[in-house]
Amino acid sequence: MKYIANKLGITLIAAGLLFGCNPLQLDEIQDPNNPSVGSIANNASPEQIQFLITGLESRHRGYITSVARSWNTFGREIWYLNASDPRFQTDWLGQNGRVPDNSYFGFGNTGGGSWASPYQAINQADVLQLAAENTESITASSKSAVVGFAKTIQGYQFMIPANFVYSNGIRMDVSDPLNPGPFVPYDQALDQIKAILDEGFQALGAAGSGDFPFELTSGFDGFKTIPGLQQVNRAITARLDAYRKDWQSVLTELDASFMDLDGDLERGPAHPYGAAPDIFNPLYYVPNAEVNTIVVVHPSVLDDATPGDLRVASKFLERTNPVTVTTDAGALVGTHQDARWASNTSPIPFIRNEELILLKAEAHANLNQSDQAIEAINIIRNAAGLGDYSGGTSMDALIDEILYQRRYSLWAEPWGHRWIDARRYNRLDEIPTSYDGGTIFTEFPHPQAELSWDEYVGEN
Repeated sequence: MKYIANKLGITLIAAGLLFGCNPLQLDEIQDPNNPSVGSIANNASPEQIQFLITGLESRHRGYITSVARSWNTFGREIWYLNASDPRFQTDWLGQNGRVPDNSYFGFGNTGGGSWASPYQAINQADVLQLAAENTESITASSKSAVVGFAKTIQGYQFMIPANFVYSNGIRMDVSDPLNPGPFVPYDQALDQIKAILDEGFQALGAAGSGDFPFELTSGFDGFKTIPGLQQVNRAITARLDAYRKDWQSVLTELDASFMDLDGDLERGPAHPYGAAPDIFNPLYYVPNAEVNTIVVVHPSVLDDATPGDLRVASKFLERTNPVTVTTDAGALVGTHQDARWASNTSPIPFIRNEELILLKAEAHANLNQSDQAIEAINIIRNAAGLGDYSGGTSMDALIDEILYQRRYSLWAEPWGHRWIDARRYNRLDEIPTSYDGGTIFTEFPHPQAELSWDEYVGEN
C-alpha cells in the first residue's frame, strides 16, 4: 500500500457543497485533502477509518530521519557529515562550547522528529480512536481492534519526546491541541505511557483472535492478526519497562511478545518505504558514492569492535573514498558507511527479536539471575560469531557485556539506543569525544514554540 502524504497524514475524499444560490457569494469550501475532524467524528465509513489507519502508519515513521541521525550522533554511534550546513557537526556534537537551548539548531531538524513528529502521530491516533468509537459502520470488535492499534502506536510515539527532553518532562494530555496539559515528569510520563500500552493490549484482546479488520502495510507482515499486534504491543512495553527499571515486568512482557530465542534475530515490525508517491528509505546511501552529506560510522565503534564480529562486516562498509568535512571546529573523516540497507526501498524495523533477547538478558542480570542472563547473551554472541561469554558473573560485569552487545546489535537504529542506555546507567562519561572534541548531552530543553504557546495562552 502506498502512502499519500498531506498535512494530516490522511487522504479522505470529501466533497465541498455550495449552499448559497447567489453566484457572487463565496461560501467556505472544505479542503478535500485536509478535512475537518468533525467530518469523520460521527459515523465515519469503513473507508474513512482505513484512510486514518494508513495515515497513522505514515505518521508513525515521521521520527526516523532526524532521530536516527541526531540521537545516534549524541551517542557517538555515527557522525552525520553535512558539508552544506556545519551545524550538523558543530551543534549536534557540542563543539566549541555549543550547548542546547530553547532555540537550538536541532529543534528545526532534530526537534521535528524528536518532538513535533511524534505528537503529530499521537494526535492522528486520537482522531482515529474518535472516528472508530463514534461510528455505527463497523462492529464492536473492529472498534476494539482499531483502538488497540492506535494506542499501541501512541505508546511508542510518546517515548520519543520523553527520552529527548528527559527530566524536563513532556505533555501527556494533548487531546486538545489548543489547550494541552502540563508537562509531566519523566518517570510519571513513563507510567502513563505504560497505562496507554496496557489499554491498547486489552482493547486488542477484546477484538478476538482473528485478523486485524483493516489493511496494514507490509511493515506489519507477520503481525496482521490480533494476537500478532498484541505481541508487538508487548514488545514495545518491554522496552518501556526497561526504562522504568521494572525488570520482572520486562520478563512478563517478553513472554507475551514475539521474542523467540531460537528465531530470526531480524524479525519484527518495520516502517516500509517505496517509490513515489511513497518516500524512499531516508537512511540509505549509495555505496561509495561521491558525496559530502552522509551518515558514517563513528571511529570509536570501529576501534572497540571485537575481531571477528560478524556485525562489523554486515553493518559497516569501508569506503574506497573516505568522506571529509571541515568546519570551524576541525575536520571529521568518515571511513565507513552504513551497509544495512540493500536499497532505497528497504524497510526499517522499529523493534526486533534481537533487541528483545537483549532485554531479556538485561532483566535477568538486574534480577541477579546470572545463568539466564548468560544464556540470552550467548544467543547474541554466537549469532555474531563470538562464541560463548566467559567473563564475570556479577551484575556489573553482565551489564557491561550486555551494553557492549547492544552497542553493536542495535547500532544506529532509529532510536538512539546507546545514548539512552548510557544515560540510564549513568555512563554518559564513557561516550568518547576525543575524535570530535565535542560534548555529550544529557537531555534537551523544551522547544521555544512550546514555551511561547504557554505564554500566549496565559496572556489570553
